[in-house]
Amino acid sequence: QVQLVESGGGLVQAGGSLRLSCAASGRTFSSYAMGWFRQAPGKEREFVAAISWSGGSTYYADSVKGRFTISRDNAKNTVYLQMNSLKPEDTAVYYCNFDRSGLYGSRWYTRSDALGAWGQGTLVTVSS
Repeated sequence: QVQLVESGGGLVQAGGSLRLSCAASGRTFSSYAMGWFRQAPGKEREFVAAISWSGGSTYYADSVKGRFTISRDNAKNTVYLQMNSLKPEDTAVYYCNFDRSGLYGSRWYTRSDALGAWGQGTLVTVSS
């Protein structure tokens, strides 16, 4: 079973940058597509970015395209989210997750039944 621990959140001014990390346990980390999601206060959790098991393919929500970059280091069992040009509307708790099903191809992140257990998340606060 893969367990996930997010870190790297904090308080940053608008226009600033942060790099989030998600450390995963389990020897099969490199087999899974991974993704980042976020939940703003009073809103539902939403997709942010995803990366294939090899790192060769990435996908982004329109709201972060061109500002955020997802990457992974399979040797370190870690996936990253580099966030640049942050905006106040990026304020949220950020979570990582993985495609535990392998059934839905590149759109796995749209399927709640494809996701693993959620970690505790890491809070990102962007001040204006």
